[in-house]
Amino acid sequence: MYKIVLLRHGESKWNKENRFTGWHDVSLTNQGIKEAKFAGKLLKNDDFKFDLAFTSLLKRARSTLEICLKEMETSIIPIKYSWRLNERHYGALQSLNKTETAIKFGDKQVLKWRRSYDIPPPSLKKNDPRHPRFDKKYSHLNKDNLPDCESLKDTEIRFMPFWNKKIKPQILLNKKILIVAHGNSLRALVKNLDNISNKKIIKLNIPTGVPLIYELDKNLNSIKNYYLGDIEEVNKKN
Repeated sequence: MYKIVLLRHGESKWNKENRFTGWHDVSLTNQGIKEAKFAGKLLKNDDFKFDLAFTSLLKRARSTLEICLKEMETSIIPIKYSWRLNERHYGALQSLNKTETAIKFGDKQVLKWRRSYDIPPPSLKKNDPRHPRFDKKYSHLNKDNLPDCESLKDTEIRFMPFWNKKIKPQILLNKKILIVAHGNSLRALVKNLDNISNKKIIKLNIPTGVPLIYELDKNLNSIKNYYLGDIEEVNKKN
């Protein structure tokens, strides 16, 4: 049996302000820092140790990983950074307040953009300064690979090859893996691990700052999963 830990970053400034964040690179709030520290404490108390960690290029995930590992008082471990673990790109919705957007476009439409599997939000124009083609973090990538927007399906297509080629082989080598990423990149992974349908994935939310443990069989199929910590507090976040 193999065991991996998934962790969504702590609360970010735009989480707190109820904005669509996507690839916009915002920092953690004080609450987000506390969540990252608490995640580290939970993992330490349950005697988790890691050989390798994976995270995105966005600082809210990177900071969460650094804070969590420091709280665990773990020795320095290799960290692999990849844009393929980034949050779903919310296109032209990025930076907009979710409540105000719902008033403008209607609750049903915004819910489709937020939670549906294959309906993308409105695209960013190529010359929009918010487009990732203008961000130095992605200068090493082919600009044609950088999204104007993404549905959850698009995020899955982006992330799962990285899981199959880079992460799974490390698990099969018995490496203890921690993945710190984002609500939608983790939803894409969980969808595959638990074989969740396109329809049912709409209802899945992954709370910030709570370690999600997966136990996998020899073929890396999910045996069971569970959150660390007080289940009532986890349910409140959901």
